[in-house]
Order: sequence, then structure tokens, then C-alpha cells
Amino acid sequence: MRHFDEIFAISASRHGGADALNAKLSKPTPAAELAKVPEDRWLATITKCIFQAGFNWKVIEAKWDGFEAAFQGFDVGRSALMDDATFDALLQDTRIVRNGTKIAAVRDNAAFLLELRDQGGAGKVLGGWPSSDYIGLLDLLRTRAARLGGTTGQYAMRFSGRDSFILSQDVTARLIAEGVIDKPAGSKSSMKAVQGAFNTWMEQSGRSLTEISRVLAMSL
Repeated sequence: MRHFDEIFAISASRHGGADALNAKLSKPTPAAELAKVPEDRWLATITKCIFQAGFNWKVIEAKWDGFEAAFQGFDVGRSALMDDATFDALLQDTRIVRNGTKIAAVRDNAAFLLELRDQGGAGKVLGGWPSSDYIGLLDLLRTRAARLGGTTGQYAMRFSGRDSFILSQDVTARLIAEGVIDKPAGSKSSMKAVQGAFNTWMEQSGRSLTEISRVLAMSL
């Protein structure tokens, strides 16, 4: 596995130099700020990523004001108590993409966020989870939330602003090239290997998971 500086140099050579590459890197939102993000915004971001999965992102973005209206601002308490009549009405609501399993996920994920109140709330738990155990957070989303396994949960955390890596095709290809994994990660052992590699690169560079992930993606 190469030192992070070597991978950064590869990416920089393909993107106009170090300064140009750095300009393309975004930093995650500080945990203290994420802790203040209201529950409804976490639910909104999670929901958008779920509806975008396997669908044209531009369509979801164009309809997003309709989603906000149909789900009444993603109020967590109201969404968690969605009854059958409301669910049936949403299935007929042309303001949104009428996918029953994804609409149900809004209710289920609202209930999940309510459960996090006992641990300090969504902002504290999701935003403050240690980056060195990011796979632990992904496992939490996979097992306790709805439809947030795989890259959907990773995108949800990235778009929420928290520190994250996304195992995109390009990032996966770089991880394979570095000998971290030999095929797309999915098993516990492969995800542990990925986390270990990112932790090493964080120590070497002082950079976040978010920045490192982007550098890996742009190295191909």
C-alpha cells in the first residue's frame, strides 16, 4: 500500500497539480456544527439519498420541493407516526416518486432517528461518530435504519456533511490497486481492511476521510 503522499501525487498529476487538486477537495462539517442540525434535515437528506438510489438523481432534485411539501418538512415525529391513510395518499401523490418501499423507509427512518434521542440525538450520534470507526456507523445504518446499506448510507452521510468515504467504482479500484482488498468490499473483514487503510492514510496526511476518498477517486 502506497504512502498517501504518493497517491496524492498521482491524483495531482492528473488534475492540474497539487493546488488545483486541493481546490477540488471539500472538508467535512465539524462535529460541533453537525450536532446542531435538526432531526428533520437528517431525515430529509437520508430520504433524498434513498430515492436517488437506482434512479435519475436529476429527477429527484427537480421534484425535491414536492417531496418537502408531501412529507410536511420531514417532521420526525409526524413521519414516524405515518398511518395507512397518509401512506396511501402518498402513493397517489404526483409531487413525489411513488415508490411504496421507499415511502415506508421514511417512516422507518424517522422512528430510527427518534430512537437516537436516548443517545443524544441524530446530530450527536451520526455527526459525532469517530471517523476511525466509520464502518461502525455504516453498520448501524445498515442494521437499524431502513434501506441505508451499501453506498446509499455512505452517500447519505457524505451529503449530510459528516466525514465519510464512499466506496465508488473509482475508490474501490484504487483500494484494489493498493492491495487493500481484492474485490469490492462488502464482508466484515474487507470493510475492516478498508477502514484500516483509511486510518493509516489519515495518520500520514492529517486529512479527513472525505478528502482522502476524493483523492483516491481522482487518482485513476
